[in-house]
Amino acid sequence: MSDKTVIETHPLADKPIKDPAAAAGRLSQARDAILKEIGAIIFGQQQVLTQMLVTLFARGHCLIIGVPGLAKTLMVRALAGTLDLDTQRIQFTPDLMPADITGTNILEEDAATGTRHFRFHKGPLFTHLLLADEINRTPPKTQAALLEAMQEYRVTTSRTTYDLPQPFMVLATQNPIEQEGTYPLPEAQLDRFMLCIHINYPGAADEQTIITETTRDRVLEVSRILHAEAILEFQHLVRQMPVSPHVAQYAASLIRATRPGSPEAPDFITRWVRWGAGTRAGQCLLLAAKAHVLLSGRANVSCADIREYTLPVLRHRLFTNFTASSEGVTTDEIVRQVLEAVPEPQYDS
Repeated sequence: MSDKTVIETHPLADKPIKDPAAAAGRLSQARDAILKEIGAIIFGQQQVLTQMLVTLFARGHCLIIGVPGLAKTLMVRALAGTLDLDTQRIQFTPDLMPADITGTNILEEDAATGTRHFRFHKGPLFTHLLLADEINRTPPKTQAALLEAMQEYRVTTSRTTYDLPQPFMVLATQNPIEQEGTYPLPEAQLDRFMLCIHINYPGAADEQTIITETTRDRVLEVSRILHAEAILEFQHLVRQMPVSPHVAQYAASLIRATRPGSPEAPDFITRWVRWGAGTRAGQCLLLAAKAHVLLSGRANVSCADIREYTLPVLRHRLFTNFTASSEGVTTDEIVRQVLEAVPEPQYDS
């Protein structure tokens, strides 16, 4: 019997990839195939779709924010359709309870013996791909039911722990303009999301195509591209990709610069920010950059790749104070100023 306890691991952590270069090539090909399939349904929004794929292969979760009518839910459903995974959707409502998400114990009676026992009935959380639609429409008590699942990939109820299927990913949608009947996501919940993706209005040409194609009588269908085993292999590949100390130092400098009172923080951080990003933000930043590089068919992470994902990683992890609110300063603007203020570290001579 081993005297060690496994705290957290990836399902393939003890299985080295035989040919990483070939696996990287397959990952890049899979990306192109998935985007081609989804492109037949979703017009434009290539950056948003790419960020969703980055989150998937980095083994994270993403929060998708956009005004009504921008196909947030359809986008998630289209992505799910290209993956040979179990998928569940939860429509978050004010009366939703934690047990409606995780599951509940049901008292059953054995017909043969007459004895009674409790059996755990798994909720919709036990799936590979979970669409949490309008996640901010349910109270924090119910939102908290996702905390353990999103971080540790398991659910504990009645002192019994149940592992979730692998891979597991939460894609949550949120409407940024409607406040009535909504609840702000707790800071701990926000920090569980690797990326916060903002969906903007489409361009003129894309919008014309959208309103033309979606008002015809057509069948919306996509082909399945990847199965669970391939996704787990690609997630494993992302974590095996090395990052130079120079790039890791740059990522850490960006994170530390967001914290008021830190020696690395610019003056505007102290003026506008109440709480900065934690260490998990740095982990998410490196993983997102690594996944982005592999999906692009490249073999090394640069500081430019770190900058590429700094905004979606940090925008939901900075909490502004009254001064920022009164001056109309958003977290997006603060992150952009951080990128301008923090230089890349110098290479050792």
